[in-house]
Amino acid sequence: MNVSPHIMKKHTTIQKDFYRESGKWLSGKDILLKCINPNLHYIFLLRKCQKHSKKTISGIFWRFLLRHYQIKYGFQIYPETEIGEGFYLGHWGAVVINPKAKIGKNCNIAQGVTIAQANRGRYEGAPEIGNQVWIGPNAVIVGKIKIGDNVLIAPNAYVNSDVASDSLVIGNPAQIISKENATEGYINFTV
Repeated sequence: MNVSPHIMKKHTTIQKDFYRESGKWLSGKDILLKCINPNLHYIFLLRKCQKHSKKTISGIFWRFLLRHYQIKYGFQIYPETEIGEGFYLGHWGAVVINPKAKIGKNCNIAQGVTIAQANRGRYEGAPEIGNQVWIGPNAVIVGKIKIGDNVLIAPNAYVNSDVASDSLVIGNPAQIISKENATEGYINFTV
């Protein structure tokens, strides 16, 4: 279900992230009640950190809380990471995303995923991930590579080269298969 751009402008980034979970627009109170879920709670804290400068008292407070929950939940996702609206963590635990990575809108990331920087070689740097990308459990994406829009990265895939839009990625080493509507049925309630 897609939402008209006119309606989306009225909602905050946090509301857009939480919309991805249920397909319902939530009030601030409803969002806080949903924070019993570790995935949503972490996204809430991450977005609060991104909203406040780290040199302010509120920024220090939110970063302190985020650090505590990084350890508790096993998410290593930093406020410096550029992440588009509609971010969705499918399950909690052991997700590592390099702070230099860029992630587009309406992306799903499952447990055990690593999005890492390469420190040498042809692809030295961090990945850039497009819009509407589904990343399955234990997938690894590494290096200065570009993942296009509407890409499904299967569980346990190892991706260290560019992936065109409308693709399915499977295996280690990654095999890239052109597939229109690759994420259909995997990514719901887009914003």
